[in-house]
Amino acid sequence: MGTMHTRRTFLKAAALSLAGVGLPRLSGGQGRGRSPNFVIVFLDDSGWADFRPFATQDYPTPHVEQMAREGCCYENFYVPQAVCSASRAALLSGCYPGRTKVFGAHGPNARGLDPKFATLGEVFQKRGYKTAVFGKWHVGDQPETRPPARGFDESAGLMYSNDMWEFHPENPDYWGQYPLQFWDNGRVTIDRVTKEHQPMLTTWYTERAVDFIGRHKDEPFLLYVPHSMPHVPLFCSDKFKGKSGAGLYGDVMMEIDWSVGQINKALRDNGLEDNTLVLFTSDNGPWISYGNHAGKTPFREAKGTSFDGGTRSACIVKFPGRIEPGTTSKKAFCSIDILPTFAHLAGAEPPANPIDGKNVWDLIARKSGATNPHDYYPFSTGGTFEAVLSGDGRWKLHLPHKYRTLVTPAHDGAAGKYRQEDIGLSLFDMENDPYETTDVLDKHPDVAARLQKYAGRHRRQFYTPTPAS
Repeated sequence: MGTMHTRRTFLKAAALSLAGVGLPRLSGGQGRGRSPNFVIVFLDDSGWADFRPFATQDYPTPHVEQMAREGCCYENFYVPQAVCSASRAALLSGCYPGRTKVFGAHGPNARGLDPKFATLGEVFQKRGYKTAVFGKWHVGDQPETRPPARGFDESAGLMYSNDMWEFHPENPDYWGQYPLQFWDNGRVTIDRVTKEHQPMLTTWYTERAVDFIGRHKDEPFLLYVPHSMPHVPLFCSDKFKGKSGAGLYGDVMMEIDWSVGQINKALRDNGLEDNTLVLFTSDNGPWISYGNHAGKTPFREAKGTSFDGGTRSACIVKFPGRIEPGTTSKKAFCSIDILPTFAHLAGAEPPANPIDGKNVWDLIARKSGATNPHDYYPFSTGGTFEAVLSGDGRWKLHLPHKYRTLVTPAHDGAAGKYRQEDIGLSLFDMENDPYETTDVLDKHPDVAARLQKYAGRHRRQFYTPTPAS
């Protein structure tokens, strides 16, 4: 009954969306009266503080700054797991890792996201959209789980992380067994990606995105650009090498910033800007063990943990006429909400399978009085459920768990050293202590009890083994 009720509610909302009910009107432009386009730029391991205006850096990021001036910066955007495959599967499916069982980072030939969970591509394809993904896929490397089988009309890029190759800094013999391949529309076009190819990845993804926009300017489209960078190993093209004056990481970020500029320019040049929603964010926080080859976050810990340094990513959304430009929001929402929210705006039917995300358009659009429809958001690392955040983003409860903390960072592409720490049951006031420094469990037992109830419900639903029949 619950699933059917949710589906009827979703379809009603989609119908209202098509009629323009409850949505701000477009301010004009050639796309007026047509279904909106959607562009998602999804970075890999970029820190919350890697771009202005979220923080000041030693390298310029003018195109991201321009996007912020034209849209809204969301300071409390979360992913449910701060690891590559789990984060991507959550974005594409609208489901928690506990539901899909996509945990951690999957390697070559992995099955990845089960086809029983629909993707954004499949949802939009059924709505009549042209769909494309150019970049790092990392949610399946089998025929039935690669992009052409998962709702994407066009695709090009790597099936997994760019460090899963013969030059891996910690385990080259293992990863060297598998050639890092470049795929183009379902076939391998580069059988072994080398150090000569890696510097071109950002450029290739960008060129394909710009070309796709130009060819499909007269029909609605969904464009997903999951960059391989700034995941290590770091590479940039010759046009940005040494340009930042802040080392290789700065050069890489400047090239990503250029990519953002090229994509937004293509939208403007083709008369599509007023009718296109562009979302810019990262799959998780920085991989800080790589020192000067890693991004920065002001929050506790980083990638591979359930602290905000791992799960909170900088996010900008631009949608002219519907999102007020030059604004900032502290409202919390999560990557699992992107699928239902975008589907709502497009008038698309939701997946037939259950999903966990909810339509948060009123919150993204900063509608007066808008509140988050979730009671909580869960966080996990691998297959371990570790924390819950209240839907309003105010309170975060860590369940007892182990986590990694950095001991010694390395430099120039080498991996640093971690040690394991333990955290007990802890409550943090994220409004007054966003860095998770002071446990206030004893001061707010009622809040802790409420979040423990949510955590117990989540654990029973997604992490309790089903008895064998």
